[in-house]
Formats: sequence, C-alpha cells, structure tokens
Amino acid sequence: MTTIGVLGAGQAGSTFARAAVAAGYGVVIANSRGPHTLRALVGELGPRARAATAAEAAADSDVAFLAFPYAPGQLLPVRELAGKIVLDNNNYMSGRDGNLPEIDAGEATIHELRQRQLPESKLVKAFSHIQFHGRMPLRVPSDALPALVRLARSRGAADRKALVASSDFPEAVAFVTRLYDDLGFDAVDSSPLAESWRSAPGTPVWAASFEGQSREELQRNLHRAVRAHRRRGV
Repeated sequence: MTTIGVLGAGQAGSTFARAAVAAGYGVVIANSRGPHTLRALVGELGPRARAATAAEAAADSDVAFLAFPYAPGQLLPVRELAGKIVLDNNNYMSGRDGNLPEIDAGEATIHELRQRQLPESKLVKAFSHIQFHGRMPLRVPSDALPALVRLARSRGAADRKALVASSDFPEAVAFVTRLYDDLGFDAVDSSPLAESWRSAPGTPVWAASFEGQSREELQRNLHRAVRAHRRRGV
C-alpha cells in the first residue's frame, strides 16, 4: 500500500485524504497546529490514516501532497522529502498571497519556485484545477460534494473527466497518472513545470474547474492558453 503524506489539513488536504483513503491509499496527515488537533478527522478517515507532525508525515510517506499556498522563505521538510515525488496543488493568486515578481514577469511559474524550495524532490503540479468544495449555486443535492468526488467516474466511462500533471520528472507524471486513474480521472501531461501556467487561474482550463473537461477538451484548453508575459529568450 502506497502511503501519501498530506501536508496541510484544510479543505484541500482533508478532501484529498478522504479520496485517497477511499481509493486504497494510506495517509499520514499533518497541519501546523499539531497531530492532537486532527483526531476527529483521522477517526473519520479510518484505519488507513494517522496524524503526525509535518516532518514525520514527510518522512513516513512514500509520496507527499502539499495542500497549502506557496510563500517565499517557507520552512519545508526538505530532508525528509528528498528523493520523493511531491504533489503540489497550489495556484498563484496574487490577491491572496501577494505579488511575486518572477511570476508576474513570466520568468517562472509558482511550481518552479516550489521546486526550488525542494531541490532534491520530484515536484509535480497535480489536482490544481479541480475544486475541493461543492458547486455554488447548488442545482441538485450532489452539487454539495467536492468536485474531486462529484466528477469522478469509473475507467472507460463516456463522461470521464481529465486532470493535468506537469513536472520535470517523467516518473512523477507516471505516478500521478495512476493516482488520477484510481480516483476516477484521466490524465493529460502538460510538462515540464515551465508549462504549468497553462492550467493556472485565468486560463481556459481553470474556467472549466467546476464542471470538468474530457481529455480532448483539456488538451484543447491547454493549447488555447495565452501567457501575459514571455520568458526572456523565448
């Protein structure tokens, strides 16, 4: 059984943990307040889950899922995550996190900056354009479910949706492809990390985040994305 260290137990982290446990993965979950604050959540998740500190969750997992925004100067468990695949569902939202000049100038993506914080890990942008909360306004009772659950479909379903994976490491994309499949989604590779802006907020991919998109629709939407600034020399 693959164990995923979930760093961050807010809406995204707890929703992802529920989906991962339901798909047969083990989970070690952590937040900034300490394992004792996660007893109720772990009790709900069942025997495949336990709470730990961030360093313990990183050390005791095979793969990690980062469920918190990027910030310059963050202290991350770099040593414990060395050599591991790290899933990052973060997005750049200047209104929430402040402006980052490198991103605003088109010189880097938020995920490239996170990769710099974890230089010995294999970062992959994943689960970044699907909602971890319900749809508003509600149309039918199922709209109250997080889109990660509501849009999941069995393999081969005609209305199956697809999600992006972007990484500088093919093995990280391969893992996320399997994970997406286990959770009910197809995968589209939009690598490397330098291309991860194509599914960022404000793009056609992001605009479909509530209702989802097929593999073909996702591929078209990635191609339609327009970047405000080009990298120097590109």
